[in-house]
Amino acid sequence: MRRTLTLAVMIMSALCMNAQKEEAAKVLETAVAVNSYFMKMWEDPTEPTFVRRKRPSSLWTRAVYYEGLMALNEIAPRNEYMEYTDRWAAFHKWTPRYGTKTTHADDQCCGQTYIDRYNMVGGEEKIDSVKLNLHKQMNSGRCDYWTWIDAIQMAMPVYSKMYKLTGEKEYMDYAMKLYTWSRDTCGNGLFNVEEGLWWRDADYVPPYKEKDGQNCYWSRGNGWVYAALVKVLSDIGPKNEYYEPLLKDFLLMSDAIRKCQREDGFWNVSLVSPVTFGGKELTGTALFLYGMAWGIQQGILDKDTYLPACDKAWRAMKEDAVHANGFLGYVQGTGKDPSAGQPVTYSSVPDFEDYGTGCFLLGAAEYYKLLTSMK
Repeated sequence: MRRTLTLAVMIMSALCMNAQKEEAAKVLETAVAVNSYFMKMWEDPTEPTFVRRKRPSSLWTRAVYYEGLMALNEIAPRNEYMEYTDRWAAFHKWTPRYGTKTTHADDQCCGQTYIDRYNMVGGEEKIDSVKLNLHKQMNSGRCDYWTWIDAIQMAMPVYSKMYKLTGEKEYMDYAMKLYTWSRDTCGNGLFNVEEGLWWRDADYVPPYKEKDGQNCYWSRGNGWVYAALVKVLSDIGPKNEYYEPLLKDFLLMSDAIRKCQREDGFWNVSLVSPVTFGGKELTGTALFLYGMAWGIQQGILDKDTYLPACDKAWRAMKEDAVHANGFLGYVQGTGKDPSAGQPVTYSSVPDFEDYGTGCFLLGAAEYYKLLTSMK
């Protein structure tokens, strides 16, 4: 009897593993197709964007796309991905948008990919301008630059990556000053510890409320912070003095995010106010998937609790948002709150498509790693 039971368990385990491998292969296939659509649409990565005005392709929306491309390349390396990346970065001379004197987080976001490429192939030209830019900002003595929570994702990982690369503590010391100011001081604190969610900026802290009386927590804004915490925690590691306080915030956010997931797997544009801005939205959903899938793999988040949320999120993204040609529906356009770019639909085209692809690739790649890591 025992031998029969053992054999049955082995067979079931093998079937589950095969199913996970098949699902992982489908995730990768979808991610590759979505990226292919984007690369075909933007064959020349140096070409500027024209949304209301001309912008260089080193702007934050494109930088987020390259974050996603780097994640895709990690699970499915292709020379064409890195050639595409290097062509873009070299055109911009591996320099933050608007040069080394900028202190705007959006301009610094591209530095994440520059550092990643340096770590892969070397070449001091890839990080010289990033170093100069960060030091200019650190030397200002100010810590009040990140007045909106998107900035935490755009810039904080640049500091943590440089810290990991150089071992120089000053990078993380300064980044934590900026983060702590946004968290606890800006607008009397943009992180609501009691609810585990962030107000986008000082314009949205109470007494501001949604029309139904709920707090206004923007999905993608919270997704930016969640993704930043993943990257920074990964860079600094558990022995770093800042790991525990950042991990605490990550856990608070994880619990809050999971609890407000929609039944269909998406998250509302306004996280706790479906009456005001209900409806499916891809970018926040993808960033939440990215964070939860990472947390499970690290043993930080309970698998039995968070894996169902990840599975639901992926099914929603894949089945409801991905078009046959790789175009992504339900991507909210740029803005600063849940009302931006409405209505967000399956066929609506956001003002910028690049960051939507980047968010999708981050979530898909981390979910793929989760599926392939499970036994």
